[in-house]
Amino acid sequence: MTTATGCPALHGPATHVTPQGAAWLASASPYPRSTLALWQDRPTAPAVLPCGTAFDVVNVPAVFGRRMLDLLWAEGPGCGPVAVHRGRMLLFATPGTAQRLPALLDWEEWGEAHGAAQGRLPAPLCHGRGDAVTVPALSAAPGAAPGHSRWVVAPDARLPWLPGPEALLWACVRAARTGGGAGAATAGTPDLRISIFPSAGPDANVYDVSKRR
Repeated sequence: MTTATGCPALHGPATHVTPQGAAWLASASPYPRSTLALWQDRPTAPAVLPCGTAFDVVNVPAVFGRRMLDLLWAEGPGCGPVAVHRGRMLLFATPGTAQRLPALLDWEEWGEAHGAAQGRLPAPLCHGRGDAVTVPALSAAPGAAPGHSRWVVAPDARLPWLPGPEALLWACVRAARTGGGAGAATAGTPDLRISIFPSAGPDANVYDVSKRR
């Protein structure tokens, strides 16, 4: 089942953070025990967590991010945890991605070849060491409608699999190529889908939402 935008319908248990997922998120904090204690008292409250240790975050507009996720699920390795916050999509990535991805985008001449500088396509915001992001609440309040901050794919493992900079570069380029208006500019870009995807560990959770029912 797909939505009107062609993205897989997001059904399944991944919209609420499990205790293992909460422990992973809390491990990003300098005070993980205090963070977990706060969440136990207020599970419906969002939190601010630093990047650069447990994860980095790639931040893109929601529509472009859904296009990236559609490609990661349909043709790529899947995704790690993903959240939406105030009209932006937050893709959780391996630590170091925030430093490496901009260099890869520059190498791809993202601003010139893909129209990011002219506003036709977004330049991803990369949050790494020294940055912090607001993550949604562990679970929605009973009876509450989906708000501006929610999990699209919530963490449910103590060590979730996370995409690296090469996989996210591939998703950005492919999303630009399939988004209309950039096909000619990206025609010479190599198809990276085979060589860049890291192998997930045997116990890693790689989220392929297209297979959820």
